[in-house]
Amino acid sequence: MALETSAEAPVPVRTVLQAVGGWIGKLGRIWVEGQIAEFKKRGNTVFLTLRDPIAAVSAQVICTRQVFEAVAPVEGARVVMFVRPDFNATRGSFALTALEIRAVGIGELLARLERLRAQLAAEGLFSSERKRALPFLPGVIGLVCGRDSAAERDVIQNAERRWPAVRFRVEQSAVQGPYAAGEVIEAVRKLDADPQVDVIVITRGGGSLEDLLPFSDEALLRAVAACRTPVVSAIGHEQDSPLLDYVADLRASTPTDAAKRIVPDVAEQLALVTQLRDRARRHLRGWLDREQSWLDATRSRPALADPVREVERQAEQVDALIRRARQSLDAGLSRAGDDVAHTRARLLALSPAATLRRGYSISQKADGTVVRSASEVSPGEQLTIRFAEDQLTVSADHE
Repeated sequence: MALETSAEAPVPVRTVLQAVGGWIGKLGRIWVEGQIAEFKKRGNTVFLTLRDPIAAVSAQVICTRQVFEAVAPVEGARVVMFVRPDFNATRGSFALTALEIRAVGIGELLARLERLRAQLAAEGLFSSERKRALPFLPGVIGLVCGRDSAAERDVIQNAERRWPAVRFRVEQSAVQGPYAAGEVIEAVRKLDADPQVDVIVITRGGGSLEDLLPFSDEALLRAVAACRTPVVSAIGHEQDSPLLDYVADLRASTPTDAAKRIVPDVAEQLALVTQLRDRARRHLRGWLDREQSWLDATRSRPALADPVREVERQAEQVDALIRRARQSLDAGLSRAGDDVAHTRARLLALSPAATLRRGYSISQKADGTVVRSASEVSPGEQLTIRFAEDQLTVSADHE
């Protein structure tokens, strides 16, 4: 129950500490899991620091030497402890008293890693869609590695051998043990906050499953997934596969392979440029040769080889056509003139005037009707007699 206090009726410190001890004692004995950060032996008592496997928190653990040596864990080992929470009211300190310690075996570690892998995969942290492409030639490479490690030398030396002008920003941290994950997370965040860093490489040499556990830490994996800068994982050897390999934008099998994957080889690029230049030169030369051949063939045609000759030929054709047209027109006019003459002659031959010239005449009544027999004329009727040159009016008389 809560203590009833006021400014006028405070309680002494011992009462508060006794109440805290009572509350903590109600927790009872529990099983906890953690990673041994450090331990010290003093007489028959062992003092341990138990670190949370994910969060950056720890607790003090006290146990007897017999309980500790029953397992004999080393620093960095993952363990499960059966503990009793204790609060020392005299000192005002909290600690866990370990009654039993069990080492987490390889099988259990693998099972936990598999559960974590399935959880992160379901959240999409391993999805290929979220992985970013590395820049062709990074300006600055951020390198997270152990202090004075062979992995650091492998990455830097191989990268400089491939591209001498490459630049690095190195963040050294612990790469195994209870503090490795936290230090690597801090180093990654520093590099990710630097706008000059174009790619981040997390690397270390090979090791056992326990040595590589920090690179399967859930907090580290989520920190890498949240980076805006592409991250390359180069942990261990080809057969090593921490969960960081699945979250990173690119997995390199070794630190040396990481150097080959993040920077191009200047010699290969120069050879490629030379090859492309030669291909372009051959292509351009071939195109020019084809165009020159086409131009030569075009110029060799008669119309372009002697263009005046073609004009003269066309002029000759025009003159010939003019002559043919004139001849055709003259012939047509001659034939038409002959036809007109023949038609005129026939017309004259058939004309009534020609008949009248031969001595004939035409008798017409006053209304112009031609008289064809005497019975058509009444006695005394006026008739007009038409001759070739003139005419005569007469009066009809019957006998």
